[in-house]
Amino acid sequence: MASLQDIRHRIKSVKSTKQITSAMNMVATSRLRHAKEAAIANRPYAEKVAEVVTQVAANAGREFSHPLLDSHPEGKRLVLLMTADKGLAGAYTSNACKLAESLAEDKANTQFVVVGRKGAGHLKNRGYDVVKSYVGVSERPSVEKARSIALDIIERFKTGEISEVQMVYTKFISAISCEPRAGKLLPFKAPEEQDHKPHAEYIYEPDAATVLGFLLPQFIFTTIYAALLQSAASELSSRMNAMSNATDNAEDLINKLDIHYNKVRQAGITREITEIVGGAEALK
Repeated sequence: MASLQDIRHRIKSVKSTKQITSAMNMVATSRLRHAKEAAIANRPYAEKVAEVVTQVAANAGREFSHPLLDSHPEGKRLVLLMTADKGLAGAYTSNACKLAESLAEDKANTQFVVVGRKGAGHLKNRGYDVVKSYVGVSERPSVEKARSIALDIIERFKTGEISEVQMVYTKFISAISCEPRAGKLLPFKAPEEQDHKPHAEYIYEPDAATVLGFLLPQFIFTTIYAALLQSAASELSSRMNAMSNATDNAEDLINKLDIHYNKVRQAGITREITEIVGGAEALK
């Protein structure tokens, strides 16, 4: 049986852990509000850009050509993965990595560009080809960093070394729910026209093909930035929930240790009383 001193040290250690998890919970909760507002505010813009690009592509004509529309069968597959820089966020990073790994059917012909230190380390430890990683972006994504990532992805695709680009991110649903998602970034392919669906009419100057050539890189940048915002909110919500659960578990453990401490202490007192009574009886 553990001594009273050992139990006291254990209680002190758990209380220290509880203070840390409680502080991290408050920090994540505070940051989540701003991340959530940014993700929600950006969503209508990203959806409208996607809608406009789709409509312009439908009017550009089949003869329209652009480097971002070309396919390169001989190239490798590139997966853009968004994870966390820090741990203690529950299964946030591991779920995104699992989805990304499922896209790497041919390990030798798949490359990864990873946002987040945790995701890069996870993939490198398993022998995947991580050609570039971005650190210090996951919690506070910026427009400049999103543009840098987009330009790097576009340049790699234009060279022909990449056949297609898939993006894996975590969609923010609510403060207690987020879900990893995957989508194809390149080559861009406009959906086939469907006459029964109403669509907006645009006047193009000088023409739809020129406008689409300008919009395609902007569409890639907007999509990546929106995914970064969604992932940031998801990471903070996952960390908030994980730290909240850890704090509750620490409180439960402290209560159990307090009860155990009192039982051991009571047993010790009872034993001492029994020894005193037994000694007194022996002296009679």
